[in-house]
Amino acid sequence: MKISKQEAAHYIWGAQCDGWHLVQGETLSVIHERMPAGTTETRHIHTKSRQFFFVLSGEACMELDGVTYVLEAHEGIEIPPGAPHQMQNRSTADVEFLVISHPTTRGDRTELNE
Repeated sequence: MKISKQEAAHYIWGAQCDGWHLVQGETLSVIHERMPAGTTETRHIHTKSRQFFFVLSGEACMELDGVTYVLEAHEGIEIPPGAPHQMQNRSTADVEFLVISHPTTRGDRTELNE
């Protein structure tokens, strides 16, 4: 089935960030997300879900297991289950990226207060 960002279910997270559900299944989730400059998500883990973050535009920082990786447009990073991670936009412009999760992260997120 054909889907576009304009037709996808939209939600807001972290008060300022946007997400669009492109695929929303039990075994696969694909989300297009936008983070404004200076925003960050809460550091967390998934016990079952494996994720892949792929930057479409802008520059993002992914903290993965204590190491920070700078991701530019058309670069990505895989997050294995159980790995503490946190997506950040330290730049002065929006960053847009895809988050692909297998299986879905619904009910599989533990926030870390570190």
